[in-house]
Amino acid sequence: MKRLLVTGSVFFFIFSISCQGQHHFRPPAYPLITVDPYFSIWSFHDTLNNASTVHWTGRDNSLVGLIRVDGLTYCFLGLAPNPQIQKAKQISVRVTATRTIYHFKCGMVNLTWTFTAPLLPGRLDLFSRPADYLSWQISAADHAIHKVQLYFSAAGNIPVNTPDQVITWKKENTPWLQVVRAGTESQHILGRKGDNVRIDWGWLYLAVPSANHAVTTVFENDRAEQAFAGSGTLPSQMDSDTPRAADDRPAVLCTSLDPGAVGRVVRTGHLILAYDDLYSIEYFHRWLRPWWRRVPGMTALRMLDDAEKDYGQVRQDCQQFDSGLYREAEQTGGRKYAEICSLAFRQAMAAHKLVAGPRGHPLLFNKECFSNGSIGTVDVTYPSSPVFLRYNPVLLEALMTPIFHYSESGLWKKPIAAHDVGTYPIADGQTYPEDMPVEECGNMIILTAAITRATHSTAFAILHWKTLSLWARYLETQGFDPANQLCTDDFAGHLAHNANLSIKAILALACYGRMATLTGHPDTGQKYTDLARADARRWMQKDLDSDHYSLTFDRKGTWSQKYNLVWDRILDLHIFPSGVARTEVSYYLTKQHTYGLPLDSRKTYTKSDWILWVSALADSPVAFHALVNPVWKYIDETPSRVPISDWHDTVTGRQVGFQARSVVGGYFMPLLYAYWHNHRNFTSP
Repeated sequence: MKRLLVTGSVFFFIFSISCQGQHHFRPPAYPLITVDPYFSIWSFHDTLNNASTVHWTGRDNSLVGLIRVDGLTYCFLGLAPNPQIQKAKQISVRVTATRTIYHFKCGMVNLTWTFTAPLLPGRLDLFSRPADYLSWQISAADHAIHKVQLYFSAAGNIPVNTPDQVITWKKENTPWLQVVRAGTESQHILGRKGDNVRIDWGWLYLAVPSANHAVTTVFENDRAEQAFAGSGTLPSQMDSDTPRAADDRPAVLCTSLDPGAVGRVVRTGHLILAYDDLYSIEYFHRWLRPWWRRVPGMTALRMLDDAEKDYGQVRQDCQQFDSGLYREAEQTGGRKYAEICSLAFRQAMAAHKLVAGPRGHPLLFNKECFSNGSIGTVDVTYPSSPVFLRYNPVLLEALMTPIFHYSESGLWKKPIAAHDVGTYPIADGQTYPEDMPVEECGNMIILTAAITRATHSTAFAILHWKTLSLWARYLETQGFDPANQLCTDDFAGHLAHNANLSIKAILALACYGRMATLTGHPDTGQKYTDLARADARRWMQKDLDSDHYSLTFDRKGTWSQKYNLVWDRILDLHIFPSGVARTEVSYYLTKQHTYGLPLDSRKTYTKSDWILWVSALADSPVAFHALVNPVWKYIDETPSRVPISDWHDTVTGRQVGFQARSVVGGYFMPLLYAYWHNHRNFTSP
C-alpha cells in the first residue's frame, strides 16, 4: 500500500484502439458517471474537452482522455494537461437514457467515446452495481493505417471531500481484470453528512480487461502526461514512497498498453470505473450495505469481474432500454418530450442509493441535492414517483418503506407522516425543523394507492393499513382547509387555505376509500369516497374565481398550478368533474412566459416537474405541447449550466435553486398516464 496526496493524483490507462458520430438538443449539463449521489461526474460544458469534469455539486472530479495519432496528441476529455496537446474536434454528442455518446475527429482518426450507466430499474442487482462503462470505437477517417494510442485518467479528487485529504492506493488484479484502487487513508465510514459534500470513504476502482496485458506502475502526473504527448511512452518509475505536497507534482497510477495500427476497420475497447462505498447508509444507528453487497462473500473485485463478464449483454440491454424509452416517450408527447425524458432519466435514478434493509429487503433513499441534504424526503419521493411507477414500482415501495417504518416502530410519535428520516447519508430520524402534515400524509396515501394500481395488488397497502388509516383520519379533519402550514411549494412563504394542498387531501381520502374497498372494507371505502366527493363540491364552490380557481380560498385574483389534480385522472377516481381540469389548463395557457408556466401568481419562478404533471391534464395536443415545449426550451437554453434545476425563472430561464434532484422523475407523468390508459397519447387528437 502506498500513500499519495490527492490533488492532481490520477489513475490512468494507455491503450491501442478505433471510432464514429451524432447529436440531440443541448442539455445544461451532460451526465458522464451516474451511480448515486456521491459517485456522480458531469460535464458542465457543450464540449467535453473545454473544462474539467465535475461532481454534480460543481467540485472537480477530474477525468482526462488523450489520444495519440501518428505522433500528435489530442485531448478529447477534460482539460489538456500541457500546451503540447491539441484539442480533438468534437463533432457531436447524444444523450440517451443510460448513455452519453461523444464523437470526435482526431487528426485522420474518428473516435467515439461512450459513457454507459446501466441503471436498468427492472434489475435491482444491476441497478445497484456501482460500476459504469467507458467504451470507445476508433477507425481511420481515410484509407491509410494510423498508429494510435489512448490514455485515460481518473483523478484522486474523486474519493475525497476536499483535495487536501491523504489517499492510499493499491493494485488488485482479478482473473478478468487489471485493477487499481484509491481511497482516503482515514476511511471515516459514514462520518460525514450534509448537502454540498462528497464521499471520503470507500474505494475508487479503475479496471481494464486483463487480455490487454497491462502493467500498473506509479509516476509523477505531469511527467507521465508530457511523456505520453511527446513519445507515447511512460517515464521511468518514480520513488512512490516519496512524500508529495498537494501542489508538488503529486504521483499518479498508470497502466500502459502497446500501441496499435488503426485502419478503416473499427476497433473497440472499454474500461470500468467503479466505487465501493463499503457501507452506504446509517439507518436508525445501523450501518447498511449497498444492495449489490448483500450476497455473502460479495467483494468489490467480484463485483468488477461480474461487470466485465456482463459487459456485452449489458451494453445491448442498455441500448434496447434507451430506444424503448425514447420511442414510448415520443409516441406519448413527440420528439421534444422524448428528449426531456431521455435526459432526465439518469439524473432521477442517480440521486438515490439502493441498500439492503435489516431484514434483507430493498430500501431506496433519495437525497435532496442542493436543497437541504435531507434523506428519504417524502415530498421529493412524491414528484419523482412517475418514473418508478412506470419502470419498477418495487423501487417506489423501497423509497416509502423507511417513512412507514419510522412511524410503525414508534420512533416517530406524531399522528402524521414525517418529512424525512435524516440528513444524507444518516437516516436516524427527521432533521428538517418543520412538519408538513397535510403534504406528507396526502403524499404517502396517494402513492400507496398508485402502487396498488401499478402492481395490481393490495399487499403493500395491507402491510401498512394501520398507519394509512391514522393519516387518513388526520386528513379527514384537517385536510380540506389546511392551516398555515408548510407545503412543498412554499418558497414564497407559508400559506393557509392552500387550494392545491386541499386537492391533495381530498384525493388522498378518495385513494384511501378505493384501497379500503379493495382490501375488504366496503363500508369504510364508501364513507371516504363519499367524503371526498362532498369535499370536492365544497372545494369548487369555495375556490372558484370567475374563469379559474384561486391560489387560496381567501385570496381572489390569484391562481396556482393545481398539479395534484392529475391523480384524479390517472387513477380514475372521478372525484372532481372533468371541467375543473379543463378550466385550469385553459387559464394556464394565458399565464405562460418564455420558459414555462409560473408556479403561482406570486412569482415568475416555477417547478418544471409540476408543469409536466399539469400537462397530463391537457385534453388536446395543442394544449399539451403549449405546456411542455417551454420546458424543453428552458432546458435547451438556460444559462445555468448544471444538472437540470427543477426550480427556474420562467422569464430569464435561469436557475433559482436546486440541481441534480430526483424530482425530474416527475417528467414521466404524461408517459405514465399514457401507459396506464392504453397508450393514449398527446401527439394527435
